[in-house]
This record gives sequence, structure tokens and C-alpha cells, in this order.
Amino acid sequence: MPHIPRHRPSPGFTLIELLVVIAIIGMLIGLLLPAVQKVREAAARTQSTNNLKQIGVALHNSEGVTGRYPPGYQAGLPGQPVPAVDTGPGWAWGTFLLPYLEQDPLFRQLRLDLPCDHPTNAAAVRSTVKVFVNPGAPNAGPTMRVRDAGGAVLAEFGISHYVANNGQDESWAYDLADLSGIPGTGPFFRNSRTRKGNVTDGLSQTVFVGEHTTVSDKTWVGVVPGAEVCPNDPGRFPFTECDAGATLVLCHSGPADGEPGVVHPPSFPTCHVCQMYAPWPGGQVLFGDGSVRFIATRVNLNTWAALSSMNLGDVPGDH
Repeated sequence: MPHIPRHRPSPGFTLIELLVVIAIIGMLIGLLLPAVQKVREAAARTQSTNNLKQIGVALHNSEGVTGRYPPGYQAGLPGQPVPAVDTGPGWAWGTFLLPYLEQDPLFRQLRLDLPCDHPTNAAAVRSTVKVFVNPGAPNAGPTMRVRDAGGAVLAEFGISHYVANNGQDESWAYDLADLSGIPGTGPFFRNSRTRKGNVTDGLSQTVFVGEHTTVSDKTWVGVVPGAEVCPNDPGRFPFTECDAGATLVLCHSGPADGEPGVVHPPSFPTCHVCQMYAPWPGGQVLFGDGSVRFIATRVNLNTWAALSSMNLGDVPGDH
């Protein structure tokens, strides 16, 4: 009788072996995730640096063509008396840089003779401008809603993760037609007409633009009268309150007249909606000479205040 070989069942994983394999895979994923996250953050920071450099080039090109940097934001239509308070049209520095950021088609869609929140401009002002988007920002929606103190939506604008430097004090707190004489003035404020010659502290020692994410939403478009800027998550940021509509596009460093001695560097724990704030410790900052530097949260407070003014004659220390 011929021998019939018996077919033994092929060996498989036991439950214990399977659990061990799953545990090993979990450990490997746990080890890899921080490395992957660091790579992503490094890539986002590099892109944000490039964005700031492009903004710097655009600012210098704008100044070269017009003889001055764009205003922080506009109040009062052309040909009308300059108002002492915020009014329309509200168009901000980011809007006026569009032609120098290869966004001339978008710029031509805007009716600058009308307020930035006018229905005629509604479609164009919702546009996403890539150079104003920080890929590391958690608040990465394409648009943000401008609201008043009661929460009513006034407009919907394209988002920006960058703000212009208003200086040490907050000029939006003053009902003055000419804000240039406020102590600690920065390059950008309501109806500013800053020239290179006005930056007497030196372009390389004056902050122009910096990152702002996470705490509140900003825009490249402009300022709507009656708007308020509030923290995205009040529970997470209990130290900040809502601020004026000017903080849709501007920030300040402190000290302000109402807060003597209070200075908030990038990503400082005060987390104000009116300070520079990055998705990582510290923040990247564009200076007037076009250089981009990283400013640590622990920077000397007097140094940061000195860097934020353009004409006080103060000398920043080492940072």
C-alpha cells in the first residue's frame, strides 16, 4: 500500500506572537511620529521664512515705486479730509502689496474707491494669497470672519498669518488725524506714509512684519470700522481681551501708555491678539532691511521694545 503523505497545517501566528508584533509596530510608530513632526515643523518654518522674505522684497519694491511704504490701513477716501478716527475704506498694507507679489490680477479686481467690506468687493477679498499663509498655523482656514462687538458678521476676508508692526504703543487707541508723533511709533499705522528716511533707528534695527497665528485671526485685506478682534479660544488664552479692528492687520510690542512697562515679545505668555504670535516658541520677524530673523520669547524686553520703534534713538541690546 503506497504511503500517503499527511498534509500538516502550515504554521501561523499565535495570539501572543500577534500581540507582540502589534506592540513592536506601535513602539516604532511612537518613535517615528516626533521625528516626522519635527520635519514638518522645520518645513513650515522654512516656508514661513520664505514668505516673509517675499513680503520684504515687495515692501522695498513698493517703496521704490511710490516713494513710501504702504499705509498700515486707510481711513478716509481719497480727496476727503483725513479723519481722526477709523473709517472706511480700510484697505491695509497687504492689499497694496498685491501688485508686487505677482497678484496684479487680484489687485485689479478690487474697487479701492469703495470700502473693503463693500458688497462689490465681497468675492475678491475672500481670496487666498499664498504668501500670507503660514503652513504651520493651526488656524489655517482660507477665510476669517470680521465681527463687531455683538458678534455680528461684518465681512469675510482672506486670512493672513502675518501682521505689520505698529510700534510700541497702540496707535488705534488715539483719536488723532496724525499718529506719527506717538512715542515708539512703528512703520505702519492708520494712514501712515513712512519713508526709509523716517526709520532713523535703522532699517536693520526696526521690525516691519512678523508672524501671528493661533491666538486670533488676521487678514491681508483691511480694517472694517466697528470691528473687534477676539481670541479664537478664550479658555486657552485667558489673559487677552478683544481689541480694536486695527488689530486685524497690525500689532504692537508695548509698552503702551495705559500699560507702562508691559512688553510682549513674540509668543509671549500674555497671548494678546495685538502681539506677534507663532505656532512655535518665539517667532520669525522681517526687518526693514529685508532680513528675516528668529526672535526668542525670552528676548530682553527692552531690546524688543527698541526693535519695535523706528525713531526713538534707542539702541537694542544683544538678543
